[in-house]
Amino acid sequence: MGTAAAGGGYGARRWLPWLGLCFWAAGAAAARGTDNSEVLPDSIPSAPGTLPHFVEEPEDAYIIKSNPIALRCKARPAMQIFFKCNGEWVHQNEHVSEESLDESSGLKVREVFINVTRQQVEDFHGPEDYWCQCVAWSHLGTSKSRKASVRIAYLRKNFEQDPQGREVPIEGMIVLHCRPPEGVPAAEVEWLKNEEPIDSEQDENIDTRADHNLIIRQARLSDSGNYTCMAANIVAKRRSLSATVVVYVNGGWSSWTEWSACNVRCGRGWQKRSRTCTNPAPLNGGAFCEGMSVQKITCTALCPVDGSWEVWSEWSVCSPECEHLRIRECTAPPPRNGGKFCEGLSQESENCTDGLCILDKKPLHEIKPQSIENASDIALYSGLGAAVVAVAVLVIGVTLYRRSHSDYGVDVIDSSALTGNSLLLNPAMQPDLTVSRTYSGPICLQDPLDKELMTESSLFNPLSDIKVKVQSSFMVSLGVSERPDYHGKNHSGTFPHGNNRGFSTIHPRNKTPYIQNLSSLPTRTELRTTGVFGHLGGRLVMPNTGVSLLIPHGAIPEENSWEIYMSINQGEPSLQSDGSEVLLSPEVTCGPPDMLVTTPFALTIPHCADVSSEHWNIHLKKRTQQGKWEEVMSVEDESTSCYCLLDPFACHVLLDSFGTYALTGEPITDCAVKQLKVAVFGCMSCNSLDYNLRVYCVDNTPCAFQEVVSDERHQGGQLLEEPKLLHFKGNTFSLQISVLDIPPFLWRIKPFTACQEVPFSRVWSSNRQPLHCAFSLERYTPTTTQLSCKICIRQLKGHEQILQVQTSILESERETITFFAQEDSTFPAQTGPKAFKIPYSIRQRICATFDTPNAKGKDWQMLAQKNSINRNLSYFATQSSPSAVILNLWEARHQQDGDLDSLACALEEIGRTHTKLSNITESQLEDADFNYSRQNGL
Repeated sequence: MGTAAAGGGYGARRWLPWLGLCFWAAGAAAARGTDNSEVLPDSIPSAPGTLPHFVEEPEDAYIIKSNPIALRCKARPAMQIFFKCNGEWVHQNEHVSEESLDESSGLKVREVFINVTRQQVEDFHGPEDYWCQCVAWSHLGTSKSRKASVRIAYLRKNFEQDPQGREVPIEGMIVLHCRPPEGVPAAEVEWLKNEEPIDSEQDENIDTRADHNLIIRQARLSDSGNYTCMAANIVAKRRSLSATVVVYVNGGWSSWTEWSACNVRCGRGWQKRSRTCTNPAPLNGGAFCEGMSVQKITCTALCPVDGSWEVWSEWSVCSPECEHLRIRECTAPPPRNGGKFCEGLSQESENCTDGLCILDKKPLHEIKPQSIENASDIALYSGLGAAVVAVAVLVIGVTLYRRSHSDYGVDVIDSSALTGNSLLLNPAMQPDLTVSRTYSGPICLQDPLDKELMTESSLFNPLSDIKVKVQSSFMVSLGVSERPDYHGKNHSGTFPHGNNRGFSTIHPRNKTPYIQNLSSLPTRTELRTTGVFGHLGGRLVMPNTGVSLLIPHGAIPEENSWEIYMSINQGEPSLQSDGSEVLLSPEVTCGPPDMLVTTPFALTIPHCADVSSEHWNIHLKKRTQQGKWEEVMSVEDESTSCYCLLDPFACHVLLDSFGTYALTGEPITDCAVKQLKVAVFGCMSCNSLDYNLRVYCVDNTPCAFQEVVSDERHQGGQLLEEPKLLHFKGNTFSLQISVLDIPPFLWRIKPFTACQEVPFSRVWSSNRQPLHCAFSLERYTPTTTQLSCKICIRQLKGHEQILQVQTSILESERETITFFAQEDSTFPAQTGPKAFKIPYSIRQRICATFDTPNAKGKDWQMLAQKNSINRNLSYFATQSSPSAVILNLWEARHQQDGDLDSLACALEEIGRTHTKLSNITESQLEDADFNYSRQNGL
């Protein structure tokens, strides 16, 4: 029995509430009789059918350190309330019970408390947390409360991930990661900046809701500081390591100042202009501006010439007033270019009788009035005679002068002279230098002595919308005409030279100005190159055009090979600009179009825009199978279908499909700039005394200039000066091209070609055809073999460039200027490992390292940032190997220099590698390529 009693503690504890309930029921039956269906005793005023209702149920609780917690519950009507924990009844002695009466309902309310200690919770080893619930009895039955769990609260010391410091550019995105320590209950996270709490509700630019991370959408200078992650629960608070965030600003150039005055008063000197790196100034370690802060150009100031007196004229006849005169003029030389006028008198008079005026041997006071009148008439007639003689001399002089300059006295001749054809004009027909005529139709830029015949259709078709207005000046202005007004005809023969030209009568409609102007040269329709590529990938280059195609390793499935082609449209562009949209690149086609790749390939397209997101909105467009062009994306857009990286002279595009692509730009402000390449070519004409200069203004893309070079080689032209860049603004001002500083006694320029003007629309919306202005020079003697002059190309209220021509017209003495370097023309197609700058083994190690997420943020995103790829990172996140795609983009950008040292420096800054790629020798590269070939069965 003792053993049973000792071992029956659990049973007694379990049945104790039931025994109490039974005793209560027995007492009630004895008081009321044996019939239990009678009304309940007054001590328990409860309506029939009422079960206990919990007014308060036990709540979940946490034990902090060693302090016990109290669980409580309250029910009505209730005769007894007991706690059950983890499925076992709690002993009655551990309960603290209170009774009260609900005044509103008159029902008895019972409230019970128990304490739970840390030891009890630690000793429990069940499949779930320690729990307790209340059970309440009434005369109709029992009710159970919710289960309340009891857990031991704690918070570990170390953070699972501390935030890492970052350096970000202004307006870039900042993401600071924080993973708080493990704890019960879970810790709440709060961010501090310089020990001050951050309230994301008051700053829409800051978001702290995303998995405890701090996100600053657009970094501001004020966001620089020390950031700390605070984690806290009911037990303790923990602080993470502080992360220093630096928001830097890269420097930007201010606008150029106006050109200074020429530094010499006369002769050749220089002008300069400057700019400062203050728009904005570099801050917090931002990069300083690249480029020159000062520009200098040569200038020629006209020297002032002071005027000087001619010798005095002879004394005039004695006047009736007994005076004679003499004069002199300030014409030996006259003052020019701000020179001083002659000092002194231009007229002198004196008495011609030494004070005694005598007429007919009589003193003046004795002369009669009639005699004086006769003397006045004689003086008048003498003056009239002298005037008649002077007029006659002047007429004779003008006639002789015009005869001596008859070679260039005619300003309008037939347009057939422009195509190398002759036309005899009537010598009696004198040019009207005061009347301006407007001609619409072709403007031929061929040399007047060129004997190539052109048909009427080939003459008028190229530029039917060009209108030339010629006046008696050296300025030629171009415009747009709706329909032709005058048409010229072709005639056979050669143009006559010399003073003995014969002329025949022609119809006025056949007169066109003898000028050489802007024109389009005949061009080929397409440049094309091909190569066969397989699983190893490779590179396809269009020599001397800036266009290339990079096929990454693995883009083509194994055991497959494709003949891939690439071409450039050199004919009329099929992309017609809409509104203010401008074509900025060639139309590049790559194919075959039905080929599928597993990894994006890189297409490099040159462009002529001066890149600035403030002034340009640049789009990538693709031609559909129906011949229409549709927009793929804007360069500044976020997209996961393709990626555009805009460099100063080229755009690198990551694509999944082949086709025809081009870049277009929409200027946002008048400060949008197109880069033009200006160059001058020269060649002798059929006449040994004539020399032709051709000045080209084309889009600054290698393929556009290659087209010019090819055409000039066919015409026998020679590049006379290294080409220069001209920044042409979208401010609607035209372009002027002029020839300056021609040696006066050695060369002379043909009439109306010294200065030519091109309208803004003609240059800005150019269809990429090579446009040029031609100037015709003539030597005075065959012994002149050296030519020295300047070609000035300037935009009104814009940029200006000077081409200094210093050449020999004899081919044997001429210095050759190379057009292109021949680096990229040796191997248009390269396949396998030799086509890539980064060895395959090194590339695999980089991808394996950076594709793996890292708690410190040193992953592929950091690799992209160190390679100046800060935009549209979501595109790389969708790739199976983001690091591989980033390295493909690096290969496309560095196909010329292959700057492995810069890549190695970027990796060392990240701190993920200690390998110095620039120290890899050629033998190591060859060994890596050999091992790679063995692994791939080559």
